[in-house]
Amino acid sequence: QVQLVESGGGSVQAGNSLRLSCAASGRTDNTYDMSWFRQAPGKERELVAAITVNGRSTYYAGAVKGRFTIARDNAKSTVYLQMNSLKPEDTATYFCAAGTGRIFPPRDYEYWGQGTQVTVSS
Repeated sequence: QVQLVESGGGSVQAGNSLRLSCAASGRTDNTYDMSWFRQAPGKERELVAAITVNGRSTYYAGAVKGRFTIARDNAKSTVYLQMNSLKPEDTATYFCAAGTGRIFPPRDYEYWGQGTQVTVSS
């Protein structure tokens, strides 16, 4: 099956940048549309960005558009989320997930990572 492991989270000051990575293992790890979600304490999980299998189409939530960039390197079985101009409201646990179905961005997900914490202070 597919396993997803996020890394790259940390604590930064507002205006700084972080790059999150999601490493996938398994023989089917390049067959999924991939997404990044985030969830803050007491808040529902929200879709942040998504990317198609071949990386040619992307989706961004309005709150992060222009600041975040999703990318993937299928040769390395890794999906990235470059986060620039971070704001305190970006503070959350960030999860990567492997989507299913033909709708983009995906509405259903088969695999989830454990999450990586991002904290942005003012």
